[in-house]
Amino acid sequence: MSRLATTILLFGFLLFILFWRLDEPSGPLSRTRMLMGTVVEIRVDDPEPERFRDAVTAAFDEMARIERLMSLHLAKSEVSRISRAGEPVEVSAETATVLRTALKVSVASDGAFNPGLGRLIRLWGFTDGEPRVPSKMEIEEALVGIGPESLTLEDGKLFKSDRSITIDLGGVAKGYAIDRAVEMLSAAGVKHASVNAGGDLRLLGDRDGTPWRIGIQHPRKKDAVLATLSVADRAVVTSGDYERFFEQAGRRYHHILDPYTGYPAERCQEVTVVADSAALADALATAAFVLGPEKGLELLQKTEKVEGLIVAADGQVVFTSGLQEIVQWP
Repeated sequence: MSRLATTILLFGFLLFILFWRLDEPSGPLSRTRMLMGTVVEIRVDDPEPERFRDAVTAAFDEMARIERLMSLHLAKSEVSRISRAGEPVEVSAETATVLRTALKVSVASDGAFNPGLGRLIRLWGFTDGEPRVPSKMEIEEALVGIGPESLTLEDGKLFKSDRSITIDLGGVAKGYAIDRAVEMLSAAGVKHASVNAGGDLRLLGDRDGTPWRIGIQHPRKKDAVLATLSVADRAVVTSGDYERFFEQAGRRYHHILDPYTGYPAERCQEVTVVADSAALADALATAAFVLGPEKGLELLQKTEKVEGLIVAADGQVVFTSGLQEIVQWP
Protein backbone atom coordinates (compact mmCIF):
# COMPACT_ATOMS: atom_id res chain seq x y z
CA MET A 1 0.00 0.00 0.00
CA SER A 2 1.37 3.44 -0.91
CA ARG A 3 1.79 6.33 1.54
CA LEU A 4 -1.03 8.12 -0.29
CA ALA A 5 -3.37 5.16 0.12
CA THR A 6 -2.50 4.85 3.80
CA THR A 7 -3.18 8.57 4.29
CA ILE A 8 -6.53 8.28 2.53
CA LEU A 9 -7.39 5.30 4.74
CA LEU A 10 -6.49 7.26 7.88
CA PHE A 11 -8.65 10.22 6.95
CA GLY A 12 -11.45 7.88 5.93
CA PHE A 13 -11.44 6.52 9.43
CA LEU A 14 -11.33 9.96 10.92
CA LEU A 15 -14.54 10.85 9.12
CA PHE A 16 -16.27 8.34 11.40
CA ILE A 17 -14.26 9.08 14.51
CA LEU A 18 -15.53 7.87 17.87
CA PHE A 19 -16.44 11.33 19.17
CA TRP A 20 -19.84 12.03 17.60
CA ARG A 21 -21.17 15.54 18.25
CA LEU A 22 -24.69 14.86 19.47
CA ASP A 23 -26.87 17.80 20.46
CA GLU A 24 -23.96 20.19 19.86
CA PRO A 25 -24.38 23.62 21.42
CA SER A 26 -23.28 26.75 19.66
CA GLY A 27 -20.08 28.59 20.36
CA PRO A 28 -17.44 26.09 21.52
CA LEU A 29 -13.76 26.70 20.82
CA SER A 30 -12.50 23.83 18.65
CA ARG A 31 -8.98 23.50 17.23
CA THR A 32 -7.24 20.62 15.43
CA ARG A 33 -3.63 19.69 14.85
CA MET A 34 -1.90 16.70 13.25
CA LEU A 35 0.02 14.87 16.00
CA MET A 36 1.08 11.28 16.70
CA GLY A 37 0.00 10.19 13.24
CA THR A 38 -3.60 11.32 13.62
CA VAL A 39 -5.81 14.40 13.81
CA VAL A 40 -6.13 15.71 17.36
CA GLU A 41 -9.09 17.90 18.28
CA ILE A 42 -9.24 19.99 21.45
CA ARG A 43 -12.63 21.44 22.21
CA VAL A 44 -13.53 23.86 25.02
CA ASP A 45 -17.19 24.25 25.97
CA ASP A 46 -16.76 26.78 28.79
CA PRO A 47 -18.56 30.13 28.66
CA GLU A 48 -16.43 32.63 26.74
CA PRO A 49 -14.18 29.83 25.39
CA GLU A 50 -12.03 32.20 23.32
CA ARG A 51 -10.25 33.32 26.49
CA PHE A 52 -8.74 29.83 26.67
CA ARG A 53 -7.14 29.98 23.22
CA ASP A 54 -3.62 30.13 24.69
CA ALA A 55 -4.39 27.20 26.98
CA VAL A 56 -5.45 25.12 23.98
CA THR A 57 -2.22 25.99 22.18
CA ALA A 58 -0.22 25.01 25.27
CA ALA A 59 -2.08 21.69 25.47
CA PHE A 60 -1.23 20.93 21.83
CA ASP A 61 2.41 21.85 22.48
CA GLU A 62 2.49 19.51 25.47
CA MET A 63 1.23 16.64 23.32
CA ALA A 64 3.87 17.42 20.69
CA ARG A 65 6.56 17.37 23.40
CA ILE A 66 5.45 13.94 24.56
CA GLU A 67 5.51 12.68 20.98
CA ARG A 68 9.11 13.89 20.64
CA LEU A 69 9.96 12.14 23.90
CA MET A 70 8.22 8.80 23.38
CA SER A 71 7.85 8.12 19.66
CA LEU A 72 9.85 5.14 18.44
CA HIS A 73 9.76 6.66 14.96
CA LEU A 74 11.84 9.68 15.97
CA ALA A 75 15.52 8.76 16.15
CA LYS A 76 16.26 11.33 18.87
CA SER A 77 13.40 10.36 21.19
CA GLU A 78 14.09 8.80 24.57
CA VAL A 79 12.20 5.65 23.57
CA SER A 80 14.48 5.26 20.57
CA ARG A 81 17.52 5.77 22.81
CA ILE A 82 16.51 3.14 25.35
CA SER A 83 15.59 0.75 22.53
CA ARG A 84 19.10 1.05 21.10
CA ALA A 85 20.81 0.72 24.47
CA GLY A 86 21.84 -2.38 26.33
CA GLU A 87 20.68 -2.91 29.91
CA PRO A 88 20.23 -1.48 32.40
CA VAL A 89 19.41 1.93 30.93
CA GLU A 90 18.41 5.09 32.78
CA VAL A 91 14.87 6.28 32.06
CA SER A 92 13.42 9.73 32.73
CA ALA A 93 10.76 10.00 35.43
CA GLU A 94 8.07 10.79 32.85
CA THR A 95 8.88 7.88 30.56
CA ALA A 96 9.10 5.64 33.63
CA THR A 97 5.53 6.66 34.53
CA VAL A 98 4.26 5.56 31.13
CA LEU A 99 6.33 2.37 31.23
CA ARG A 100 4.88 1.47 34.62
CA THR A 101 1.35 1.69 33.19
CA ALA A 102 2.37 -0.40 30.19
CA LEU A 103 4.10 -3.06 32.32
CA LYS A 104 1.20 -3.17 34.79
CA VAL A 105 -1.26 -3.96 31.98
CA SER A 106 1.23 -6.39 30.42
CA VAL A 107 1.41 -8.42 33.64
CA ALA A 108 -2.37 -8.23 34.25
CA SER A 109 -3.08 -9.46 30.70
CA ASP A 110 -0.39 -12.19 30.66
CA GLY A 111 1.44 -10.34 27.91
CA ALA A 112 -1.52 -9.60 25.64
CA PHE A 113 -0.38 -5.99 25.87
CA ASN A 114 3.37 -5.83 25.33
CA PRO A 115 5.49 -2.65 25.15
CA GLY A 116 8.38 -4.65 23.71
CA LEU A 117 6.79 -5.24 20.29
CA GLY A 118 8.78 -2.59 18.41
CA ARG A 119 10.61 -5.08 16.19
CA LEU A 120 7.37 -6.84 15.23
CA ILE A 121 5.50 -3.58 14.57
CA ARG A 122 8.30 -2.33 12.32
CA LEU A 123 8.33 -5.67 10.52
CA TRP A 124 4.67 -5.30 9.53
CA GLY A 125 5.27 -1.72 8.33
CA PHE A 126 2.02 -0.21 9.59
CA THR A 127 3.71 2.97 10.78
CA ASP A 128 5.99 3.71 7.83
CA GLY A 129 3.28 3.77 5.16
CA GLU A 130 4.40 0.52 3.50
CA PRO A 131 2.61 -2.36 5.27
CA ARG A 132 3.39 -5.93 4.24
CA VAL A 133 2.97 -9.51 5.43
CA PRO A 134 6.30 -10.72 6.84
CA SER A 135 7.51 -14.27 6.39
CA LYS A 136 6.94 -16.84 9.13
CA MET A 137 10.67 -16.90 9.87
CA GLU A 138 10.80 -13.10 10.21
CA ILE A 139 7.89 -13.15 12.66
CA GLU A 140 9.43 -15.94 14.74
CA GLU A 141 12.70 -14.01 14.98
CA ALA A 142 10.87 -10.80 16.01
CA LEU A 143 9.07 -12.65 18.82
CA VAL A 144 12.22 -14.01 20.45
CA GLY A 145 12.61 -12.79 24.03
CA ILE A 146 9.55 -10.52 24.21
CA GLY A 147 7.41 -12.27 26.83
CA PRO A 148 5.64 -10.39 29.67
CA GLU A 149 8.71 -10.76 31.91
CA SER A 150 11.18 -9.47 29.32
CA LEU A 151 11.09 -5.88 30.65
CA THR A 152 11.42 -4.72 34.24
CA LEU A 153 11.67 -1.23 35.72
CA GLU A 154 13.61 -0.76 38.94
CA ASP A 155 14.93 2.41 40.57
CA GLY A 156 14.53 4.43 37.37
CA LYS A 157 16.36 1.86 35.23
CA LEU A 158 14.90 -0.35 32.53
CA PHE A 159 16.17 -3.93 32.35
CA LYS A 160 15.73 -5.90 29.12
CA SER A 161 16.09 -9.68 29.01
CA ASP A 162 17.43 -9.28 25.47
CA ARG A 163 19.24 -6.10 24.46
CA SER A 164 17.68 -6.31 20.98
CA ILE A 165 14.17 -5.74 22.39
CA THR A 166 12.70 -2.58 20.84
CA ILE A 167 10.33 -0.53 22.98
CA ASP A 168 7.11 0.77 21.44
CA LEU A 169 4.83 2.79 23.70
CA GLY A 170 2.33 3.60 20.94
CA GLY A 171 -0.41 1.70 22.78
CA VAL A 172 -0.15 3.89 25.87
CA ALA A 173 1.85 7.07 25.12
CA LYS A 174 -0.94 8.63 23.04
CA GLY A 175 -3.31 8.15 25.96
CA TYR A 176 -0.74 9.70 28.28
CA ALA A 177 -0.41 12.71 25.97
CA ILE A 178 -4.20 13.12 26.05
CA ASP A 179 -4.15 12.95 29.85
CA ARG A 180 -1.46 15.62 30.00
CA ALA A 181 -3.38 17.89 27.63
CA VAL A 182 -6.44 17.65 29.89
CA GLU A 183 -4.29 18.42 32.93
CA MET A 184 -2.94 21.52 31.17
CA LEU A 185 -6.45 22.71 30.33
CA SER A 186 -7.65 22.12 33.88
CA ALA A 187 -4.69 24.01 35.33
CA ALA A 188 -5.58 26.97 33.09
CA GLY A 189 -9.10 27.07 34.56
CA VAL A 190 -11.02 25.15 31.89
CA LYS A 191 -13.96 23.26 33.37
CA HIS A 192 -15.59 21.64 30.32
CA ALA A 193 -13.51 20.27 27.44
CA SER A 194 -12.62 17.24 25.35
CA VAL A 195 -9.34 16.04 23.85
CA ASN A 196 -9.81 13.61 20.98
CA ALA A 197 -6.84 11.93 19.27
CA GLY A 198 -8.16 9.76 16.46
CA GLY A 199 -10.89 8.21 18.60
CA ASP A 200 -8.92 8.14 21.87
CA LEU A 201 -10.86 10.59 23.98
CA ARG A 202 -10.70 12.21 27.40
CA LEU A 203 -13.42 14.46 28.77
CA LEU A 204 -12.94 17.26 31.27
CA GLY A 205 -16.05 17.83 33.36
CA ASP A 206 -19.48 17.57 31.80
CA ARG A 207 -21.40 19.62 29.20
CA ASP A 208 -23.35 22.37 30.95
CA GLY A 209 -24.59 20.09 33.71
CA THR A 210 -25.27 17.02 31.56
CA PRO A 211 -22.98 14.12 30.58
CA TRP A 212 -21.15 14.07 27.26
CA ARG A 213 -22.76 11.67 24.79
CA ILE A 214 -20.13 9.59 23.02
CA GLY A 215 -21.05 7.43 20.04
CA ILE A 216 -19.25 4.12 19.53
CA GLN A 217 -18.80 3.39 15.86
CA HIS A 218 -20.28 0.15 14.59
CA PRO A 219 -17.29 -1.94 13.44
CA ARG A 220 -19.05 -3.37 10.39
CA LYS A 221 -21.71 -0.80 9.39
CA LYS A 222 -20.49 2.40 7.82
CA ASP A 223 -22.05 5.56 9.32
CA ALA A 224 -23.76 3.50 12.05
CA VAL A 225 -23.45 3.90 15.83
CA LEU A 226 -23.26 0.69 17.83
CA ALA A 227 -24.12 2.37 21.14
CA THR A 228 -23.94 5.74 22.89
CA LEU A 229 -22.24 6.34 26.24
CA SER A 230 -23.19 9.10 28.70
CA VAL A 231 -20.02 10.03 30.59
CA ALA A 232 -18.32 12.94 32.32
CA ASP A 233 -14.76 13.50 33.48
CA ARG A 234 -13.56 10.18 32.06
CA ALA A 235 -11.57 8.72 29.19
CA VAL A 236 -13.17 6.66 26.41
CA VAL A 237 -10.85 4.73 24.09
CA THR A 238 -11.79 2.41 21.22
CA SER A 239 -9.58 -0.08 19.39
CA GLY A 240 -10.97 -1.62 16.20
CA ASP A 241 -9.79 -3.79 13.33
CA TYR A 242 -11.16 -1.18 10.88
CA GLU A 243 -8.80 1.63 11.98
CA ARG A 244 -5.66 0.70 10.03
CA PHE A 245 -5.50 -2.26 7.69
CA PHE A 246 -4.38 -3.44 4.28
CA GLU A 247 -5.27 -6.32 1.97
CA GLN A 248 -2.94 -8.81 0.36
CA ALA A 249 -3.84 -11.89 -1.68
CA GLY A 250 -7.50 -11.39 -0.79
CA ARG A 251 -6.91 -11.32 2.96
CA ARG A 252 -7.33 -8.35 5.30
CA TYR A 253 -4.63 -7.54 7.86
CA HIS A 254 -5.12 -4.95 10.62
CA HIS A 255 -2.62 -3.23 12.93
CA ILE A 256 -3.46 -4.73 16.34
CA LEU A 257 -0.87 -7.49 16.62
CA ASP A 258 -1.11 -10.54 18.86
CA PRO A 259 2.17 -10.89 20.82
CA TYR A 260 1.57 -14.65 21.09
CA THR A 261 1.39 -15.29 17.34
CA GLY A 262 2.98 -12.23 15.72
CA TYR A 263 -0.05 -11.84 13.44
CA PRO A 264 -3.08 -9.51 13.69
CA ALA A 265 -5.34 -10.51 16.59
CA GLU A 266 -8.41 -12.42 15.40
CA ARG A 267 -10.78 -12.67 18.38
CA CYS A 268 -12.44 -9.23 18.24
CA GLN A 269 -13.79 -6.58 15.91
CA GLU A 270 -13.76 -3.74 18.43
CA VAL A 271 -13.15 -2.92 22.11
CA THR A 272 -14.19 0.27 23.92
CA VAL A 273 -12.84 1.04 27.40
CA VAL A 274 -13.99 3.72 29.86
CA ALA A 275 -11.50 4.68 32.58
CA ASP A 276 -10.25 7.64 34.58
CA SER A 277 -7.03 7.73 32.52
CA ALA A 278 -6.70 7.65 28.74
CA ALA A 279 -3.29 5.97 29.10
CA LEU A 280 -4.77 3.09 31.07
CA ALA A 281 -7.82 2.84 28.78
CA ASP A 282 -5.51 2.79 25.74
CA ALA A 283 -3.47 -0.14 27.02
CA LEU A 284 -6.49 -2.07 28.29
CA ALA A 285 -8.34 -1.71 24.98
CA THR A 286 -5.43 -3.29 23.12
CA ALA A 287 -5.01 -6.05 25.71
CA ALA A 288 -8.72 -6.94 25.70
CA PHE A 289 -8.77 -6.95 21.89
CA VAL A 290 -5.94 -9.49 21.82
CA LEU A 291 -7.41 -11.64 24.61
CA GLY A 292 -10.85 -11.87 23.03
CA PRO A 293 -14.34 -11.50 24.53
CA GLU A 294 -14.12 -13.98 27.42
CA LYS A 295 -10.66 -13.23 28.83
CA GLY A 296 -10.82 -9.59 27.72
CA LEU A 297 -14.03 -9.03 29.64
CA GLU A 298 -12.48 -10.73 32.68
CA LEU A 299 -9.52 -8.32 32.50
CA LEU A 300 -11.80 -5.28 32.35
CA GLN A 301 -14.05 -6.55 35.14
CA LYS A 302 -11.14 -7.05 37.53
CA THR A 303 -9.58 -3.62 36.85
CA GLU A 304 -10.82 -1.02 39.33
CA LYS A 305 -12.94 1.87 38.03
CA VAL A 306 -12.99 0.50 34.48
CA GLU A 307 -15.93 -0.37 32.24
CA GLY A 308 -15.86 -1.72 28.72
CA LEU A 309 -17.62 -3.18 25.72
CA ILE A 310 -16.25 -5.90 23.43
CA VAL A 311 -17.48 -6.88 19.97
CA ALA A 312 -16.31 -10.43 19.29
CA ALA A 313 -15.13 -11.66 15.90
CA ASP A 314 -18.58 -13.15 15.26
CA GLY A 315 -20.31 -9.85 16.13
CA GLN A 316 -21.50 -10.86 19.61
CA VAL A 317 -21.41 -7.94 22.06
CA VAL A 318 -20.38 -8.40 25.70
CA PHE A 319 -19.81 -5.71 28.31
CA THR A 320 -18.91 -5.15 31.94
CA SER A 321 -21.63 -5.11 34.56
CA GLY A 322 -21.33 -1.39 35.25
CA LEU A 323 -21.56 -0.32 31.62
CA GLN A 324 -25.33 -0.79 31.61
CA GLU A 325 -25.62 2.36 33.77
CA ILE A 326 -24.07 4.60 31.09
CA VAL A 327 -24.94 2.96 27.76
CA GLN A 328 -27.86 3.57 25.40
CA TRP A 329 -28.53 1.14 22.56
CA PRO A 330 -30.05 2.19 19.22
